[in-house]
Amino acid sequence: MTHYDVLHVDDDPAMGEIVATYLEREQSGLNCTVDVETDPEVALEELRDGPTEYDCVVSDYDMPEMNGIDFLEAVRELHPELPLLLFSSAETSDVAAEVVHAGLTDYLKKGFGGEPYTMLVRRVEHAMAGGGAFDPESEIELDGVGVVGVDESFDEVDDTYASLYDYESEEVTGKHWTELHPDEEVEHIKTHVLPVVQGGGEWTGRSKGLRADGSTFTESKMVTALDDGRMLIAVSELDA
Repeated sequence: MTHYDVLHVDDDPAMGEIVATYLEREQSGLNCTVDVETDPEVALEELRDGPTEYDCVVSDYDMPEMNGIDFLEAVRELHPELPLLLFSSAETSDVAAEVVHAGLTDYLKKGFGGEPYTMLVRRVEHAMAGGGAFDPESEIELDGVGVVGVDESFDEVDDTYASLYDYESEEVTGKHWTELHPDEEVEHIKTHVLPVVQGGGEWTGRSKGLRADGSTFTESKMVTALDDGRMLIAVSELDA
């Protein structure tokens, strides 16, 4: 059975120990060793010059030395294909755009009880098995970010996302996602995209967007499930 080495970075040492306990215990099925570091600068030194070749990095977001996005972006420069996960108490909407633009493998919100840690085990397992590996050669460039609620209507979008469809961001909030796609594309998404995402996976590819004036455009899209049941969608316009 393959053995994995995981680096967890959190300025709260108690949290680090909890994460290590969940990931290392036999019931997790991961067969991994977790090194815990409270200082992201020291963690970067370990990744740069340390003796361990890590298979995955898990980081908190709100840390005094540097935030988790800055830290993981620095890691990405050292190891372009290393799976990177953000495990944070920050609200999804506050960090969604940063997560996408930084090319992180996954984001999971901390919470009370054992469920967030059990879910973290599954996300780490998925990432290290290759299902969540970041591809630095990917042609998909993602500019705008939106979050779709459990009712399949947009909870929020950034200005770039809305502008791709010729709307203001407040005009898109509350719209059902189907309103931003032509009918034939809606059927494709329902048949091929949503089953992947609702099964816990991530879908990336091309689809058709519908602008406010009724015209369409080709979009590069990434859709992934958030841990609270909502969906994160990131898009950019492609030349047809």
